[in-house]
Amino acid sequence: MIPIRGRTASRALVVVALTLAVGGCGLSEELDRERDPDRAGPTAAASSAGTEAPGGPGLPAPSEALEGELGADPTGDTSPGTTAGCPSSGVRMLPGLVEAAMGLRAMGVTLTNCGEKTYTVKGYPSIQLLDAEGEPHDGVRVLQGPQDVTTAVPDLGPHQVTLKPGESAGTTLVWRNTVTEADAPAVNAQTLRIAPLPGRPAEVLTPDGGLDLGNTGRLGATAWTKFAPDF
Repeated sequence: MIPIRGRTASRALVVVALTLAVGGCGLSEELDRERDPDRAGPTAAASSAGTEAPGGPGLPAPSEALEGELGADPTGDTSPGTTAGCPSSGVRMLPGLVEAAMGLRAMGVTLTNCGEKTYTVKGYPSIQLLDAEGEPHDGVRVLQGPQDVTTAVPDLGPHQVTLKPGESAGTTLVWRNTVTEADAPAVNAQTLRIAPLPGRPAEVLTPDGGLDLGNTGRLGATAWTKFAPDF
């Protein structure tokens, strides 16, 4: 599973908070109990007086819960269509954490429309792994689809993705850290150059931990897929 960051992670925290509240205790009460295990339940319950909503005791109205956890915008943007700090391309790409299991690696890349116009992609990103001098690694094949690396990661294939300002899409990169030839150099790229589609402006990303392909020479990518909106 690819880790969730930023705005999605904050919204996930809201879901956890609401779940705790529905179960009979708010998130603040859980934190109080962590700090003071001997604190009596009735005292904690009394602190939630006056916050009742139709969802149950201690559960704030949904709009209040979202505003309290997320604020106006946890990413620092003042509106979905803001262009502050946005590249001239109108989109921003960010790498996720690298997940590893039994030699298989996976990393998500998020594409966010940070401009003021709709942005459309269809298909696979254009990717190059870069060496320490910023030059493309020789002998690395970037595959359209993850199937030749693993069948555990689904790929919807090329389809049109239209992003309104503030909306995001994602691709998943997969590879294996396998060394099969002692005399073949292993690839451990600290950066990659990625464009939403061939011919479009690219960004250089620095994933935490880099991309260690061993000497397999293969990196698979899924087609861009729009993220479902968070509510």
